[in-house]
Amino acid sequence: MKQQIYNAALYCRLSRDDEQHGESSSISTQRQMLRQYANEQGLHIVDEYVDDGYSGTNFERPDFERMIEDIEVGKISCVITKDLSRLGRNYILTGQYTEMYFPSKNVRYIALNDGVDTANGDNEIAPFRNILNEMVARDTSRKVKSAYKTKFLNGEYVSSMVPLGYKKDSEIKGKLIIDEETRWIIEKIFALAAHGKGAALIQRQLRSENIPTPTYWRDQRDGAWACRYEDQPENRKYRWSIKTVSTILENEVYLGHSVHYKQGTVSFKNRKNIRRDEDEWLKVQNTHEPIITQDQWDLVHAHISSRRRPQKNSHVQIFSGLLKCGHCGWNLSMCVNNHGKSYYRCAQYCQHGKEVCTSHHITYDLVYGFVLSRLQYWLSDAYVNADELLNRLLKSGDKQRSTAQKHNNRELQKAEKRKAELDNLFAKMYEDRVAGRLDDENYTMLSRRYRNEQRQVSERVETLKAKLEQSEQDRCGAEQWIALIKKYEAIDELTAPLLNELIEKIEVHQMYRDENGNKIRDIDIHYRFVGKID
Repeated sequence: MKQQIYNAALYCRLSRDDEQHGESSSISTQRQMLRQYANEQGLHIVDEYVDDGYSGTNFERPDFERMIEDIEVGKISCVITKDLSRLGRNYILTGQYTEMYFPSKNVRYIALNDGVDTANGDNEIAPFRNILNEMVARDTSRKVKSAYKTKFLNGEYVSSMVPLGYKKDSEIKGKLIIDEETRWIIEKIFALAAHGKGAALIQRQLRSENIPTPTYWRDQRDGAWACRYEDQPENRKYRWSIKTVSTILENEVYLGHSVHYKQGTVSFKNRKNIRRDEDEWLKVQNTHEPIITQDQWDLVHAHISSRRRPQKNSHVQIFSGLLKCGHCGWNLSMCVNNHGKSYYRCAQYCQHGKEVCTSHHITYDLVYGFVLSRLQYWLSDAYVNADELLNRLLKSGDKQRSTAQKHNNRELQKAEKRKAELDNLFAKMYEDRVAGRLDDENYTMLSRRYRNEQRQVSERVETLKAKLEQSEQDRCGAEQWIALIKKYEAIDELTAPLLNELIEKIEVHQMYRDENGNKIRDIDIHYRFVGKID
């Protein structure tokens, strides 16, 4: 009987959690072990797939995904790992690959140290090993969290991002010290705020005086934000935002205190960031030297509180967070003119001027009347002929989804192409360094820049993939939206809860004139679940 020749993939993985746990599983050790086994068994090695520094609790790993792509096109018929934990520490997903995916693709799976080889039939112990591997990951996560909490309580600063005005002490690990080169910017911001200036006025003054932004300072020191300034005009580095100023004024680090756990993850298996409630934060006082005094802080925040007052007229901001600029995508902010009338204009235009956008000026009354009339129209249609409306929404939604999918697919291809280019750049840089064509200083600088761009591109890829998946899940949205609007017997006035329940966003475009000289303005309402249907 002729022996089957297997095309083998050697998969290696190592994370920092594994190193902390004390496992002797270096990438070189794994690679040597797998090569030796494949040669002894007469397996043809197609490629080696290495994810160094990636957790086993999820499967969003570059080389693992590349291996799956090669399986899909038939290049691989055997996968070999040192043990089951190298494949993954999420027992549900690991089991899906070993028990369902690999068999469905006729792929043999071997975990050397665990004695798993699917060519020899079912292995009853494998599911239990997967559970134990996840328990190790869960225990490691708990220990890491406990270690970080201990560091926080001891006043250590562990984040890689240092707030403007400070730098890390070169002698004491985890210690913040004042950066004399930039502390004056923080002192200036708080001094202006103490004299009654709001974030918008401070932002304009910083821009007018050509004071560099925090991201520019970081770029100059470690290259963390280099891609933001490449091929950009000179004034890009002075483009402060109101949000940046507001964040500085709210940051207690300048009082000498540290605040932790403002954000967290869903679980040790899901790394999605979530915002925590203030009562969950951990505040540790007097961890480093303050830049401002408590009296300054109290005065500034007294001014901030005094500005949080109702509008000059009776208009409630029911459109808050919904109105968007049709050109740049920023929110439209509410303003009040000298006659007490409310209107909206682009927030980016307010901050940065006409060099980045136009005002997109529109009155509150116009928006209110237009949105009310459209909701009344759709409510009437939902009651008169729900079946016909459903078919109409499905056709409209399919068209919108198709357009969005094409756009997202194009963007995904661009991002993945850039990701591949960065991988090649790293390989070339390493070769240049070994050959002496690139010195250590330039290698370190370029490596840091490309690594940060890699992270940003990877996040962009994941975001686009999520959008494409969400697009497929929204096909039943028409029924949901009709059910939502039919909750209302009549819509005689607009309220914030009603708008947020039925509408995702409202895009306001710049006014223009048609061929007859008439003023025209496009307003696009994107309804929840069904998108733009007007």
